Amino acid sequence: MNVNEQIKQIAQRIFYLRDALDMTQEEVANSIGIPLDEYLMYENGEKDIPISMIYAAAGALGVDATEILLGEAPRMSEYTVTRKGCGVKIERYKGYAFEALAHNFIGRDKEPMVVTLWSSDKKADLVTHGGQEFNYVLEGKIGVTVGEHTFELSEGDSIYFKPTNPHGQFAISEFARFLTIIDKE
Repeated sequence: MNVNEQIKQIAQRIFYLRDALDMTQEEVANSIGIPLDEYLMYENGEKDIPISMIYAAAGALGVDATEILLGEAPRMSEYTVTRKGCGVKIERYKGYAFEALAHNFIGRDKEPMVVTLWSSDKKADLVTHGGQEFNYVLEGKIGVTVGEHTFELSEGDSIYFKPTNPHGQFAISEFARFLTIIDKE
Protein backbone atom coordinates (compact mmCIF):
# COMPACT_ATOMS: atom_id res chain seq x y z
CA MET A 1 0.00 0.00 0.00
CA ASN A 2 1.46 3.39 -0.92
CA VAL A 3 1.76 6.31 1.49
CA ASN A 4 -1.10 8.31 -0.07
CA GLU A 5 -3.50 5.36 0.24
CA GLN A 6 -2.44 4.86 3.86
CA ILE A 7 -3.09 8.55 4.63
CA LYS A 8 -6.55 8.34 3.02
CA GLN A 9 -7.46 5.24 5.06
CA ILE A 10 -6.34 6.89 8.31
CA ALA A 11 -8.29 10.03 7.41
CA GLN A 12 -11.41 7.94 6.70
CA ARG A 13 -11.12 6.19 10.07
CA ILE A 14 -10.87 9.54 11.85
CA PHE A 15 -13.94 10.76 9.95
CA TYR A 16 -15.98 7.62 10.72
CA LEU A 17 -15.05 7.61 14.41
CA ARG A 18 -15.87 11.31 14.77
CA ASP A 19 -19.15 10.82 12.93
CA ALA A 20 -20.08 7.72 14.98
CA LEU A 21 -19.45 9.68 18.17
CA ASP A 22 -21.61 12.53 16.84
CA MET A 23 -18.77 15.02 17.33
CA THR A 24 -18.31 18.04 15.11
CA GLN A 25 -15.09 18.75 13.29
CA GLU A 26 -14.75 21.89 15.41
CA GLU A 27 -15.02 19.86 18.64
CA VAL A 28 -12.24 17.48 17.58
CA ALA A 29 -10.01 20.30 16.29
CA ASN A 30 -10.47 22.20 19.57
CA SER A 31 -9.79 19.07 21.63
CA ILE A 32 -6.57 18.43 19.69
CA GLY A 33 -5.62 22.10 19.84
CA ILE A 34 -5.21 22.79 16.13
CA PRO A 35 -6.97 25.22 13.79
CA LEU A 36 -10.13 23.89 12.11
CA ASP A 37 -8.74 24.37 8.59
CA GLU A 38 -5.69 22.23 9.45
CA TYR A 39 -7.90 19.53 10.99
CA LEU A 40 -10.10 19.51 7.89
CA MET A 41 -7.07 18.89 5.66
CA TYR A 42 -6.14 15.88 7.83
CA GLU A 43 -9.67 14.47 7.99
CA ASN A 44 -10.09 14.89 4.23
CA GLY A 45 -6.77 13.15 3.51
CA GLU A 46 -5.38 16.27 1.85
CA LYS A 47 -2.35 16.57 4.12
CA ASP A 48 0.05 14.00 5.59
CA ILE A 49 -1.07 13.21 9.13
CA PRO A 50 1.78 13.42 11.66
CA ILE A 51 1.96 10.57 14.14
CA SER A 52 1.47 13.09 16.96
CA MET A 53 -1.85 14.17 15.40
CA ILE A 54 -2.97 10.54 15.14
CA TYR A 55 -2.36 10.06 18.86
CA ALA A 56 -4.08 13.36 19.68
CA ALA A 57 -7.09 12.42 17.53
CA ALA A 58 -7.25 9.00 19.21
CA GLY A 59 -7.32 10.72 22.61
CA ALA A 60 -10.02 13.15 21.52
CA LEU A 61 -12.11 10.30 20.08
CA GLY A 62 -11.56 8.02 23.09
CA VAL A 63 -9.91 5.17 21.17
CA ASP A 64 -6.48 3.58 20.97
CA ALA A 65 -4.31 4.93 18.15
CA THR A 66 -4.20 1.39 16.75
CA GLU A 67 -7.86 1.75 15.79
CA ILE A 68 -7.04 4.81 13.70
CA LEU A 69 -3.89 3.31 12.21
CA LEU A 70 -5.25 -0.19 11.44
CA GLY A 71 -9.00 -0.06 11.83
CA GLU A 72 -8.97 -2.63 14.64
CA ALA A 73 -8.68 -2.46 18.40
CA PRO A 74 -5.80 -3.93 20.45
CA ARG A 75 -6.66 -7.30 22.00
CA MET A 76 -3.98 -8.18 24.58
CA SER A 77 -4.10 -7.01 28.21
CA GLU A 78 -1.42 -9.03 30.04
CA TYR A 79 1.38 -9.07 27.44
CA THR A 80 1.97 -8.89 23.73
CA VAL A 81 4.82 -10.34 21.70
CA THR A 82 5.92 -8.78 18.44
CA ARG A 83 8.27 -10.91 16.37
CA LYS A 84 11.15 -9.40 14.40
CA GLY A 85 9.81 -7.55 11.37
CA CYS A 86 6.17 -8.17 12.32
CA GLY A 87 5.27 -4.84 13.93
CA VAL A 88 2.73 -2.59 12.26
CA LYS A 89 4.54 -0.67 9.56
CA ILE A 90 3.56 2.93 8.98
CA GLU A 91 5.20 4.90 6.19
CA ARG A 92 4.93 8.58 7.05
CA TYR A 93 6.54 10.00 3.95
CA LYS A 94 9.39 9.12 1.63
CA GLY A 95 12.49 8.23 3.63
CA TYR A 96 10.76 7.89 7.05
CA ALA A 97 8.96 4.76 8.28
CA PHE A 98 7.73 3.53 11.68
CA GLU A 99 7.24 0.00 12.96
CA ALA A 100 4.91 -0.03 15.99
CA LEU A 101 6.01 -2.73 18.43
CA ALA A 102 3.19 -2.80 21.03
CA HIS A 103 0.12 -2.00 18.90
CA ASN A 104 -1.80 -5.01 20.19
CA PHE A 105 -1.56 -4.15 23.92
CA ILE A 106 -4.70 -2.60 25.43
CA GLY A 107 -4.24 0.62 27.43
CA ARG A 108 -0.50 1.04 26.86
CA ASP A 109 0.97 4.29 28.15
CA LYS A 110 4.19 4.02 26.13
CA GLU A 111 4.56 3.70 22.38
CA PRO A 112 7.72 1.79 21.38
CA MET A 113 8.57 1.99 17.70
CA VAL A 114 11.49 1.30 15.42
CA VAL A 115 12.01 4.22 13.06
CA THR A 116 13.85 3.73 9.78
CA LEU A 117 15.33 6.75 8.01
CA TRP A 118 17.00 7.12 4.63
CA SER A 119 19.18 10.10 3.80
CA SER A 120 17.37 13.00 2.20
CA ASP A 121 18.03 16.56 1.13
CA LYS A 122 14.98 17.56 3.17
CA LYS A 123 15.44 18.27 6.89
CA ALA A 124 12.96 16.68 9.25
CA ASP A 125 9.69 18.49 9.88
CA LEU A 126 9.64 19.55 13.52
CA VAL A 127 6.69 18.29 15.55
CA THR A 128 5.51 18.57 19.14
CA HIS A 129 3.48 16.28 21.39
CA GLY A 130 3.00 15.61 25.06
CA GLY A 131 4.75 13.14 27.31
CA GLN A 132 8.43 12.28 27.09
CA GLU A 133 10.50 10.66 24.34
CA PHE A 134 13.52 8.37 24.23
CA ASN A 135 15.54 7.58 21.07
CA TYR A 136 18.25 4.88 20.91
CA VAL A 137 20.25 4.49 17.68
CA LEU A 138 20.36 0.88 16.46
CA GLU A 139 22.13 1.41 13.11
CA GLY A 140 23.77 4.30 11.28
CA LYS A 141 23.88 7.96 12.29
CA ILE A 142 20.97 10.29 12.92
CA GLY A 143 20.56 13.96 13.61
CA VAL A 144 18.07 14.91 16.30
CA THR A 145 16.83 18.47 16.56
CA VAL A 146 15.24 19.47 19.87
CA GLY A 147 14.33 23.14 20.04
CA GLU A 148 17.39 25.16 19.01
CA HIS A 149 19.83 22.26 19.41
CA THR A 150 20.83 19.55 16.93
CA PHE A 151 22.69 16.46 18.09
CA GLU A 152 24.52 13.87 16.00
CA LEU A 153 23.95 10.36 17.36
CA SER A 154 25.68 7.13 16.31
CA GLU A 155 24.91 3.47 16.95
CA GLY A 156 24.54 2.95 20.71
CA ASP A 157 23.90 6.65 21.47
CA SER A 158 20.61 7.81 22.96
CA ILE A 159 18.68 10.96 23.80
CA TYR A 160 15.80 11.55 26.22
CA PHE A 161 13.80 14.78 25.90
CA LYS A 162 10.55 16.66 26.36
CA PRO A 163 8.71 16.45 23.03
CA THR A 164 6.72 19.59 23.81
CA ASN A 165 9.82 21.22 22.29
CA PRO A 166 9.74 21.19 18.47
CA HIS A 167 11.79 18.17 17.44
CA GLY A 168 12.63 15.93 14.51
CA GLN A 169 15.07 13.25 13.41
CA PHE A 170 16.94 12.82 10.13
CA ALA A 171 19.46 10.36 8.70
CA ILE A 172 23.05 11.53 8.51
CA SER A 173 24.25 8.21 7.11
CA GLU A 174 22.69 6.68 3.98
CA PHE A 175 20.43 4.57 6.20
CA ALA A 176 19.68 4.69 9.92
CA ARG A 177 17.38 2.92 12.35
CA PHE A 178 16.51 3.88 15.91
CA LEU A 179 14.22 2.72 18.69
CA THR A 180 11.91 5.39 20.02
CA ILE A 181 9.75 5.07 23.11
CA ILE A 182 7.16 7.77 23.53
CA ASP A 183 5.36 8.30 26.82
CA LYS A 184 1.82 9.13 25.76
CA GLU A 185 0.86 10.92 28.98
